[in-house]
Amino acid sequence: MSVAEPRNDRAFDSPTLLYLVGRVDRVVRRAMNDALADHGVSLNQYTTLSVLESLSGLSNAQLARRSLVSPQSMNEVLLSLEERGLVRRRAHPEHGRILQAQVTAKGRRLLTACDAEVEALEERMTSGLSSQEQRSLRRALVECVQSLDGGLVGR
Repeated sequence: MSVAEPRNDRAFDSPTLLYLVGRVDRVVRRAMNDALADHGVSLNQYTTLSVLESLSGLSNAQLARRSLVSPQSMNEVLLSLEERGLVRRRAHPEHGRILQAQVTAKGRRLLTACDAEVEALEERMTSGLSSQEQRSLRRALVECVQSLDGGLVGR
């Protein structure tokens, strides 16, 4: 979904929330891709490693849903991570056709380095906000995601 520029009849100093969220998304994605490129990792690969670090053993379909990509895209991401030795997949003990993915030790080391880059980026992004403003922003964004049935239940 593309978020259009603010309409001409609105003053630019009061863009819609959807425009601002879309703008932040694009700016953050660009900055994260730049930071992660130094480690040879795409944003989708980083997201996959992060999800698997928290929830090891997910299937391709489960990972795709949590990462907001298609199952086909997730399969490509997993194959590339597997080829690099960052992830391994094993057949589910009860459902042999389902492959469960896990981060390897090599993948965890890479993820730790990438996490440091992402944390530095988040600190830079929020440097103009007080701790209270950061907590409020986090709560508001979680509420927005939940209102649109985008997950984050129980957080």
